Amino acid sequence: MPKIQVVQDLSAPELDVYARLTERQLLHYYEPNGGLFIAESPYVIERAMEKGHRPISILLETKHLETKAKDLFRYLEADPRWEDLPVYTGEREVLQELTGYAMTRGVLCAMERLPLPDPEEILSRPDTHRIVILEDVMNPTNIGAIFRSAAALGMDAVLLTPGCSDPLYRRSARVSMGTVFQIPWTFLGGIPEDWPDKGMEILRRHGFRTAAMALKDDTISIDDPVLAKEDRLAIILGTEGDGLKDSTIADCDYTVKIPMMHGVDSLNVAAASAVAFWALKKA
Repeated sequence: MPKIQVVQDLSAPELDVYARLTERQLLHYYEPNGGLFIAESPYVIERAMEKGHRPISILLETKHLETKAKDLFRYLEADPRWEDLPVYTGEREVLQELTGYAMTRGVLCAMERLPLPDPEEILSRPDTHRIVILEDVMNPTNIGAIFRSAAALGMDAVLLTPGCSDPLYRRSARVSMGTVFQIPWTFLGGIPEDWPDKGMEILRRHGFRTAAMALKDDTISIDDPVLAKEDRLAIILGTEGDGLKDSTIADCDYTVKIPMMHGVDSLNVAAASAVAFWALKKA
């Protein structure tokens, strides 16, 4: 049985991960080894644990011991590894004061990160035919929504340029409904200068053709059958607002447009991703 402790002292150091460390600080918590992240909601926590992420502690509203988190605790109690897992509980007002925000799902869990796979490892898998490349997408909500669409609509992996937000940030993982733990992903390079030149070189070496999603005049339609016939296709989406860099578009094999109507100039990148993943699936 995990060890349940009522929060009495908001300044307790064991609560720092929930109250006083930024997500970027958590990322570097164990340097030079992997850091921590905060998973929110019982569903997301269970998905993370199923993929091997080890929980450090849990923070939740007291009432959720018998409501939202009931199944999660059955899951924890069935595994002797978690019998000493610290579980901190408190009333909603106390936890909101501690964390500085309303816990929309009522349950947080500090978890250890796992090493990210090498991009070459993901791209070399014979069953990898459709991948997503995100270029400098910063909004955590958009990242989470794109992952959810990618998993639901048959994408095989997501690769992010170094300028992207971290998919394990609390909001990203929550919005993704845990799919950040179900679809392979990693960063494509370690510094901004690795993209697009080095990244494109890796993609081509593994036989991927590239499709830049952009509202340009010189494009092909998203429903062009030549795209569905490509054996290996990388669908590349750009940052909110500005979209893809001109240098990235110039390096791609295809520039693909989603036709707009009623004077609408573009879709949000998360909405555009869902359309693209559905339309560009392998024939």
